[in-house]
Amino acid sequence: MNANIAPEIREVMGALHYRPSVSIILPFEPKMNLKTELMYSLKIAVKKVEDELLAEYPGEMSSLVMAKLNALIKNLNFNTYKKSIALYVSPVFEKVLYLDVPVEEKIIIDESFEIRDLVYSKKELHKYLVLLLSGRESRMYLGNSGDLVRIISDRPEQIDAYVNEAPERVANFSDVSDRKEIMMKKFLYHIDHSLDIVLNAYHLPLFVMGTDRILGHFKQITRHEKAIVQIIHGNYEESSLVELKELLQPYIDDWKKVKEKDLLNQIEEAAGKKKLAVGMTAVWRDASHKKGQLLVVEKNYMFPAQHSSSADVIEKLEEPYNRFSYIKDAVDDVIERVLDNGGDVEFVDEGLLQPYEHIVLINFY
Repeated sequence: MNANIAPEIREVMGALHYRPSVSIILPFEPKMNLKTELMYSLKIAVKKVEDELLAEYPGEMSSLVMAKLNALIKNLNFNTYKKSIALYVSPVFEKVLYLDVPVEEKIIIDESFEIRDLVYSKKELHKYLVLLLSGRESRMYLGNSGDLVRIISDRPEQIDAYVNEAPERVANFSDVSDRKEIMMKKFLYHIDHSLDIVLNAYHLPLFVMGTDRILGHFKQITRHEKAIVQIIHGNYEESSLVELKELLQPYIDDWKKVKEKDLLNQIEEAAGKKKLAVGMTAVWRDASHKKGQLLVVEKNYMFPAQHSSSADVIEKLEEPYNRFSYIKDAVDDVIERVLDNGGDVEFVDEGLLQPYEHIVLINFY
């Protein structure tokens, strides 16, 4: 399972699939709202669950699940500073989780739990890469919210280290100028090669900073243009870490734009390499075959589906259907499969993936 997934999410994902599995996602900010108001919202949600359970499942099963649900609610923590809660109950499992992100009310009754809000709540940390180029050297940094940490390259970072790779000096000035251009290109080729290792290790948005001249050369030779979310022009060779962070801050403040551009770049690159599954049925197939490296899905996209004769094929839900063979939301099942097989999940705003049928899967192979 993906090592980045928190233990509480693993517990919910690892729960035995068992009907009926009830998921209740609700806004929950005790420090901002009266307890009576929150209890009223919970009461309404519980009534919705009870009505659906009584209509669809035998009395004994419904009673067992409702007893577990009421016990969870009775022991809720009203001293939390979180923004929402997720309640998970089935005949064989119960769990309450407090989330860091605001949510809209959602009630799901199915054979598995709704987990996308759990994953989304863990996606708030801002991580990125910075490549600083100058006429003398290069520096690479890992950005983590407000901090910048230097990444030491496996290759020389000073342009002087590549002197011996340039042609021998000759007498006239124009040849010396040509020699400097050749040295710079050699230097930049090595830097771009080092980026292979860094980007494969981190899979993060990349900022590139430098003077117009060196950035012009770099853009001509780099193979990683799809990883670059912003080019920042200027001479920052003597800038301190504090100054660099201040320069980057306006872009970090608009993080959603940075992240969306990076994800669209990755999707476009994967499509060019024939490593992209587009649409729910193709994504389900590849996720079932454990191909998924990165699932990108619109936040509120849902796909009611039904199983077919093959486990790696689903069909869009159509009436009439067997309530014991349908999937209320196949997106949640795909999220779980991708995470369980070592992949990752990112969420984007509604409409951003309209040309891609609202959901895509970038594959390992």
